[in-house]
Amino acid sequence: MTPQEPGTLQYPSGTAGPPVTVSITRLVEPERIPEATAWVQSGVNLANRYPGFLGSGWVRSRAQSREWHMLYRFADHDSLSTWENSDDRLRWLDLGRDLVVESRVEKRTGIEGWFDAPADAPASSAPPRWKQAVSIWLGFFPVNLAFTILVGAFVPAFAGLAALPRVLITTLVLTPIMTFWVLPFVTKLIRPWLLAPPRNR
Repeated sequence: MTPQEPGTLQYPSGTAGPPVTVSITRLVEPERIPEATAWVQSGVNLANRYPGFLGSGWVRSRAQSREWHMLYRFADHDSLSTWENSDDRLRWLDLGRDLVVESRVEKRTGIEGWFDAPADAPASSAPPRWKQAVSIWLGFFPVNLAFTILVGAFVPAFAGLAALPRVLITTLVLTPIMTFWVLPFVTKLIRPWLLAPPRNR
């Protein structure tokens, strides 16, 4: 089943837009989990060959659930479209028709797609807020530190600006860097920790 496209955002000519996270809910019978897991991994391996692929994740909301939630991300709408319309993907979907039932597809832009649980999943499937905060800090601290050092070294007059324009310039520069490059990299790197279930005391 090919996902239906939601309303498409319009971007200026010559730009492909922000990264896009696709969230898919698939139903898998418990006895077919090993086969479905191998099928999903083969799809990830295929997608990894396509430019713009930024990573993926594949989890169940709870131990006995038939619902599996898959996230994958591409750098922009154009690279996502190339993958979704590829012969590789169509053949891969055809191989999985008897293994899984696709029940819901969402596409999100920006950073929220990596953190938010699907609308019909229990809240516990999303990382706790403190883990999300740690993820953002892990990206923001080194980027902000590097920016401060570089600007101080090459643009000494920047330190003499009033607080408002200095903070404005800093956030204008760092926000897109964080959203499009740093945070996707950090969340991919620490995803096993983000999605790890809480320990029972």
